[in-house]
Amino acid sequence: MSYDPIFDISNKTIIVTGASSGLGSTFAKFLSERNANVVLAARRIERLEKLSSDLSEKGLQTIAVACDVTNSSDVANMFNIAEEKFGRVDILVNNAGQITESGAVPEKITDEMFEQSVQVNLLGLWYCCREAGQRMLSDGLGGSIINLSSVAGLNGMRGMPAAYQATKGAVATLTKSLAANWGDRGIRVNAIAPGWFPSQMTMAWVRKSVFKEHISSSSPMGRIGKPEELNGVLLLLSSDASSFINGEIISVDGGINASVGLPFFTEEMFTYLEKAVPDNMAKRIIFDES
Repeated sequence: MSYDPIFDISNKTIIVTGASSGLGSTFAKFLSERNANVVLAARRIERLEKLSSDLSEKGLQTIAVACDVTNSSDVANMFNIAEEKFGRVDILVNNAGQITESGAVPEKITDEMFEQSVQVNLLGLWYCCREAGQRMLSDGLGGSIINLSSVAGLNGMRGMPAAYQATKGAVATLTKSLAANWGDRGIRVNAIAPGWFPSQMTMAWVRKSVFKEHISSSSPMGRIGKPEELNGVLLLLSSDASSFINGEIISVDGGINASVGLPFFTEEMFTYLEKAVPDNMAKRIIFDES
């Protein structure tokens, strides 16, 4: 396969966090197939090693590294291993994240749920950004940091997990802050804000017809995304094709973020959730005038 040289990422070293499943593994496969050196990072080392082995059998350069992004020492060790194997890290894809309070309405979210979302989605991402920034600035060669935000973090959205929305909104603002601070020294920091895509994290939602049909009908394109439809923007931000793009939050959502006033959860969906989510976590507190 041949590519326009402006999109060439061959021999670049790229760390992908949360690479053991879902979009992270899709990203890792795509980048390695374009001859980048890809560091697969996540907590589940067995899955990483299987993926790394599969890619290595194709002659692709990968390494699996166990890393809990909420532990800054783990993050530093991940970068050390990457540098020992491949040399400097050129690109960081901050993909690790979770929806801790999935299905719970805001008034039922526990301290632990909210704090865990902040730990993984915001602090973990920050530890990775800081480590990448320090190293990229120290050798003067710059680099590209690609954070994963979400269309749910760009606006309030009825029915979406509140802690998840808050942390993904914070990721968007942090992305702009770091871009403004590091751009003059050669580091570009941008974010991808996906809409609805099938993944391990979202599968419980998109496989249910009541949700999938409503999500699809709320999108100007009339459907949810395919994981491979994120690859284009990922390659753009990884390559020199985006050499003057800095501090941008790029929505890949079929036009949801471009639409104003679209409702999200219907009463039917809330009723379904109340039955599906245990311990009444999805049951809204509503004043009974009777």
